[in-house]
Amino acid sequence: MLLAKVIGIGVVVLVVLYVLSQSIFYAEPGYIYHVRTVTGTEAVVTDVGYKFYPFGRYNAWKRAMTVQASAEGNGILRKGAFNAESESNQASANLPPLGIMFLDQVDAHAEATVRFSIPSDESSFLKLAHEYRSPENLLRTALLPAFKETLQANASLMAAEEYYAGGRTEFNSEFENQMSNGIFLVKREEVVVKSNRTATSSANAALGTDQQQYGEDQKTVFQVKKVLDENGQPKRKSQRFIDFGITVVSALVTDMRPNQKFIERMQLKQKASADRAIAREQRVQEEEQRLLAIAKGEREVAERQAEAKVEQIQKTTEAETEKQLAITSANKIKEEAAISKDTAQINFEKAKIEAETQRTLAEAEAYQKRVILEADNALAQKLEAEVRIQGLWAEAFAKRNVPTNVFGGGGTGAAPVGNDNETKAFMQMLTLDAAKRLSYDRQITR
Repeated sequence: MLLAKVIGIGVVVLVVLYVLSQSIFYAEPGYIYHVRTVTGTEAVVTDVGYKFYPFGRYNAWKRAMTVQASAEGNGILRKGAFNAESESNQASANLPPLGIMFLDQVDAHAEATVRFSIPSDESSFLKLAHEYRSPENLLRTALLPAFKETLQANASLMAAEEYYAGGRTEFNSEFENQMSNGIFLVKREEVVVKSNRTATSSANAALGTDQQQYGEDQKTVFQVKKVLDENGQPKRKSQRFIDFGITVVSALVTDMRPNQKFIERMQLKQKASADRAIAREQRVQEEEQRLLAIAKGEREVAERQAEAKVEQIQKTTEAETEKQLAITSANKIKEEAAISKDTAQINFEKAKIEAETQRTLAEAEAYQKRVILEADNALAQKLEAEVRIQGLWAEAFAKRNVPTNVFGGGGTGAAPVGNDNETKAFMQMLTLDAAKRLSYDRQITR
């Protein structure tokens, strides 16, 4: 009995463990689970933890799926083929670089990555799960084809040269736009356009700048025009996965590798461009050298002109200084002459006045003397003259040298012998003669 009970308990435990193993799973973060029970009901599990599904099935869907074309891709889904009832899948695809064709018929291999987000609400998720049944089917039948078609359609909107000439950002932006909102409907046309570059050289010297147009100013290009609707908006081919609530989180073009011929052509073009740039730089350098030579010549001329101007200014200043000094000296001499003239004039006037004064004084003195003489018959003068005459004769007589005794005849007719009488008589005669010569009368008039 005890053994039967132990066996029964063991069987019950095994049944319970089996039931639990077939009815309980752990919901991992980052996944959405599609649960089907044995009773035919469905449920959507979005939260983390242990979940009960009595003898049912479940699919694990990643909230975000990635489609990538890169050099490491091998063309199969990562982690092997998907098992619709397994939760170990990664729900991502890694492809080799995708071949595309640009507008100008240049083929290339593109590397790109697109990340999709599946809906989390129950109705949209169940609709997606019913349509595609597993993440593998969704990737293979919807996301991968949309990825390839959009990348190839995006390449047809742009020429390879345009892409490598600065259109990379526009290319990436258009790719994300078309992945999110649908592919543009376009039509491709070949048009002939005129080049914006005009000929700068002259083929005919007689025509000058009015040259004839050449064929090189036209070229044929491909243009892709978007088809517009009645409202003027571009028509699109909608992405099928959008109808199931799948959104594009990000769309990136990470690398673009054109064919070898295009690379060689671009290398030649780059070399030609580099040669043109070098030639342009050399031309600019030569032009700079020419301008430098002109500038140096102009500088030397300016320096010489400046030196000549300085010398001219110096000489002009010195000449002007000498002129001003000469003018100053002449003005000084002129002023000194004027002063001398004025001084001479003053002296002349002074001398004239003095002479006039002397003449007046002389005339006054003469007049005075004349009046005096006329008044007293020049008595005082005459007396003074008389006194002086007598004094002179007396002094001369006193100093004469004669012998003490003079012997001589005393007769009347005898010869003079120099006695005192003879001397007195002689003195009287001289006195009379002097008075006669002085023209005055010794007699006092009354």
